[in-house]
Amino acid sequence: MNHKVICVVGTRPEAIKMAPIILALKREPTLDVRVLATAQHRHLLDQVMKVFNVEPDIDLDIMRPNQALTTLTARLLLDLDDVLLAENPAVVLAQGDTTTVMTVALACFYHKIPFGHVEAGLRTWDMQNPFPEEMNRVIAGRLAKWHFAPTESSRQNLLREGVSDADIAVTGNTVIDALLSVADRDVELPVVLDPTKRLILVTAHRRENFGEPFERVCRALLTLLERNPDVQVLYPVHPNPNVHEIAHRLLGKHPRVVLCDPLDYLPFVAVMKRAYLILSDSGGVQEEAPALGKPVLVLRHETERPEAVQEGVVKLVGTDFDAIVLEAQRLLDDESAYRAMARGVSPYGDGHAAARIVAILKDALAGPLT
Repeated sequence: MNHKVICVVGTRPEAIKMAPIILALKREPTLDVRVLATAQHRHLLDQVMKVFNVEPDIDLDIMRPNQALTTLTARLLLDLDDVLLAENPAVVLAQGDTTTVMTVALACFYHKIPFGHVEAGLRTWDMQNPFPEEMNRVIAGRLAKWHFAPTESSRQNLLREGVSDADIAVTGNTVIDALLSVADRDVELPVVLDPTKRLILVTAHRRENFGEPFERVCRALLTLLERNPDVQVLYPVHPNPNVHEIAHRLLGKHPRVVLCDPLDYLPFVAVMKRAYLILSDSGGVQEEAPALGKPVLVLRHETERPEAVQEGVVKLVGTDFDAIVLEAQRLLDDESAYRAMARGVSPYGDGHAAARIVAILKDALAGPLT
């Protein structure tokens, strides 16, 4: 009898990072792999699933416009309860720190189903930053049976919280598996960029940056454009109205700003490769861009991914206007400073994280799950 493994994805980053695991699991004849999509981010999730040729077996279609976190959590728990009762899996896997992941861990706990947390152990030690992600991953970590930590630093965080060393495996991050599998594909960009300009790629969407912090980011970009006529900005704008309205109001009329809808995964990797510099509050970009040799200025005051900061290829600037302008201008002006950050360092993995995770699960499923 094959062991049933449910892999849960809810958002675009989860799909990117779970796809290598799903595909590796599906190659195992002793496993019955089921993909559950909560569709916390409907359209962005679907884009990535198509890239990796992964189809959901179960789709909760949970997304609603402007959905409150309490409503999302309650609906997810109720729907997941029905799924777990019907499917009765041996193992459930989920990645990261979204509301989907937290509720999956909690539902599995209620049903006494072993839960594996992919990308375990990331911490800022501040429950309000990022919000609600820090709380989500702390709860998921408290309830997980297997902790698949991407780095030694993440392992140390888990040990600090009292997790048994025997339950932690440092696997690397599956985002590098995904990136390396597609980075060489030839992709036509859906936007027109000026090849004579240095490209600043921007991604910004976090809740803690809504309002005035995000307006400061936009004003900093306008200042950089004014000071550097050889610079162009590309900003794939998140559909959240708290981001979309401000971005279009402040940046939409500038002739060297290209605003577009969120890009599919393959075009986004292509524009990362094309970029001179990246400004982002995304966790995934902090992992992917260094592997592509692209400097990242992180629009957050703290990060749960300190390895790239320690390597000197990522720098925290927050949403402070002066800090953003100062650090971006330094990279635009100082070639040696730029080269120091554009070294192609990948502290997050070697492209074999999924294989390590699957090997651990196969070994565990061969014996009793206690």
